[in-house]
Amino acid sequence: MASILRVGVAGAGVFGGYHANKYTQAQDVEFVGIYDIDKARAEAAAAPHGVKAFGGDELADFLASIDAVTIATPAFAHAGVALKALDAGVHVYTEKPLAISEDDGQAMVERARAANLVLACGHQERAVFEAMGLYDVPEIPVRLEAVRNGTASTRNLDVSVVLDLMIHDLDLALTLAGVGAGGLTAKANYRREDGYRAVGADEVTADVDFENGMKAVFKASRMAAERERTMRIVYPSGEVFIDLLNRKFENNTPFALNPDFAEAAIAKDPLGTSVFRFLDCVRGTRAAPLCTGQAALKALELALAIDEDVAPA
Repeated sequence: MASILRVGVAGAGVFGGYHANKYTQAQDVEFVGIYDIDKARAEAAAAPHGVKAFGGDELADFLASIDAVTIATPAFAHAGVALKALDAGVHVYTEKPLAISEDDGQAMVERARAANLVLACGHQERAVFEAMGLYDVPEIPVRLEAVRNGTASTRNLDVSVVLDLMIHDLDLALTLAGVGAGGLTAKANYRREDGYRAVGADEVTADVDFENGMKAVFKASRMAAERERTMRIVYPSGEVFIDLLNRKFENNTPFALNPDFAEAAIAKDPLGTSVFRFLDCVRGTRAAPLCTGQAALKALELALAIDEDVAPA
């Protein structure tokens, strides 16, 4: 791999802009350009960075000009762009969810493995848990309760609230459990009061049993009166309560978590941590990204199982 990586961003929306900023800050990269199906959007996003805009049927030209790509398109387009990128020999970092179907997610993982390419996914809150020291706790939780509420928005309505919001907590729970999920039950609310139509449910509560006996309750809404992102983790020897919005926690376990985790570099910039580790993997200087495609596929599979459980008959 060349010492200078040629990188690009597919998707000229809000998250595409965030990733463009990170590539502008990254060392030893050449930020080549931004692709969007709408060329005018690509041009508007590319101009502040002084990079090339690609649009419409220029995806193949875009992929031919880069070594690694962030995919920040709407979720329904993740797999289509990713598979074309992998076929073109381009390393892929895709925003979450990895895909919107298990078949597409599996195809992405298998294609990357066969081509010996890096496939990473943007479950960046793992960096916050790493900074806290939660991955060093020598016990497996017996119970986990997660709440992730957002206010009404017109963004990400192409997927359910499970694939939009809850999937963050599903991924974090999977990392703490260290095993997959077993049985689950869920309930949903499909009512919206803002006049916008959405794919899937807007409020979901899911009870999940993990293979090692850990039990979890996940609640997510994108119709809440105010934002809330909390997690209660119960260990055999105590509990940790985390306020993810305000970056605070309460800990009565015997384990020494980092009270200053919010000031750690990886927690202050979890997106940068995730993107830069991806680039390190592409260079071969790091073994794995913050979240691999295979790990993201497990979170996707659990999210889709919850969606299937609450789908209208």
